[in-house]
Amino acid sequence: MISVGIVGGTGYTGAELLRILVDHPEVRIQAVTSRGEAGKPVSALFPNLSPRLGLDFIQPDPAGLKNCECVFFAAPNGTAMHMVPELIEAGVKVVDLAADFRIRDAAVWESWYRQAHACPDLLQAAVYGLPELNREQIHSARLVANPGCYPTAVVLGVLPLLESGLPEHAHVIADAKSGVSGAGRNPNVHALFSEAGENFRAYNVGAHRHWPEIKQVLQGVCAADVNLTFTPHLTPMVRGIFATLYVTGTDRSLDLQAVYQERFAGEPFVEVLNHGAMPETKHVRGSNFCRLSVQRPYEGDTVVILSVIDNLVKGAAGQAVQNMNIMFGLDEAVGLMQSGLFP
Repeated sequence: MISVGIVGGTGYTGAELLRILVDHPEVRIQAVTSRGEAGKPVSALFPNLSPRLGLDFIQPDPAGLKNCECVFFAAPNGTAMHMVPELIEAGVKVVDLAADFRIRDAAVWESWYRQAHACPDLLQAAVYGLPELNREQIHSARLVANPGCYPTAVVLGVLPLLESGLPEHAHVIADAKSGVSGAGRNPNVHALFSEAGENFRAYNVGAHRHWPEIKQVLQGVCAADVNLTFTPHLTPMVRGIFATLYVTGTDRSLDLQAVYQERFAGEPFVEVLNHGAMPETKHVRGSNFCRLSVQRPYEGDTVVILSVIDNLVKGAAGQAVQNMNIMFGLDEAVGLMQSGLFP
């Protein structure tokens, strides 16, 4: 059994980690931290886990986590980087669900997150945890940077095209929508029911922190410079990301359906739909699956890819557990094969 700790167990991603891990056949949850709830039973905050989990929250102190074999950080950006070096030194494997280790260039990270990085030397050592791209590196990693939710949906959507080769003038447009849980559990006016309900809006246009993450990953795959436009939107639903992706300048001779089906053949959590089928967020709600559809409307120069995930599962906690499975040599699908919720 893998002994596991969770730092930041009171937010949505922490709660989702608990929901998944409490049923994982190869995991024993050893520690769950919270500054504000320390000393209180975890089940008091999450009755859905009672009586499955009899732990109390503890303070987020590395000393209380060194006996774990794997620690997940589901805490705000800027938390993990202060604790990870000590845990790595103690032989603990780490999966960070925040953004502390996603950007490899410390100067770029600091410009977007507006704080000094506490351990820039670890940025090059961290492995970007998208299994469909970096499975072999994840297997031997001590530190995995779990991808963001938007980057997961976008990168999986355009990966086969990028690997097929894009010309210099290619343009990737990511028009992405997220449910309000993507904003986290802390009170935010824009996420209030009376603000988000019956509403649809764009936000952080030209200033979203997932842009440099997506750009870095796409640039690492594609030999040509990737011209990326990314616009996020907030939708009045709890869970889900729907990314509509437009790629211009592609080779018209490509059999798009074949390219996508061949690229993701054997991937346990990526489903390429038959031509003409359309994915919906409700089809992946509560699951670790990404569903994709690819087409070239009107036989034009623009390829349209539709990509849907649950932002809290494949976009966060589920992918983190998938990474843990790979790091410890398990079947990566263990504990993650739940079907999407319906209705």
